[in-house]
Amino acid sequence: MDLTEVLLTSERIYEGRILNLRRDRVRLPDGREASREVVEHPGAVAIIALDKEKNVYLVRQYRYPIGRVTLEIPAGKLDAGEEPVNCARRELAEEVGLAAAEWQLLLTFYSTPGFSDEIMYLFLATGLKPHREEADADEFLEVVRLPLPEAVAQIFKGTIQDAKSIAGLLAAARILQA
Repeated sequence: MDLTEVLLTSERIYEGRILNLRRDRVRLPDGREASREVVEHPGAVAIIALDKEKNVYLVRQYRYPIGRVTLEIPAGKLDAGEEPVNCARRELAEEVGLAAAEWQLLLTFYSTPGFSDEIMYLFLATGLKPHREEADADEFLEVVRLPLPEAVAQIFKGTIQDAKSIAGLLAAARILQA
């Protein structure tokens, strides 16, 4: 069975600094029509920064949309035309003050494919050393260093709840077990 939906019309509703929103009219596989709202996002990176002692670096920050402080792996939005690994290098330096000698792409995934086209590139960064770049002016972060098993335990305690951090920490734990 062909499950493809065919685009009929598209209307830009909002254009912003971080994302755009459009409303599409589509033809469903059974011939009926439906409306789809799509958040357009340029993509992002997320980083598991793992030191020699198997500690990971996380950031604690306030997330306005949910109205609370979260504990997350470092991450950031891709700039236009930017290679994901270069974005990951920049974000690790800006958010955590580190550079990595080795970079490995662990996963590529869609954050919320039900309403957004955002794709995330998850990297493992090792061979860490201090390297600070100026952080974004509107970002206030606290760096937290935890043993990887403790960070994974924080997922199941409900302390770490965002999808990229859960995927990243579980992927890193699995790779290190193999």
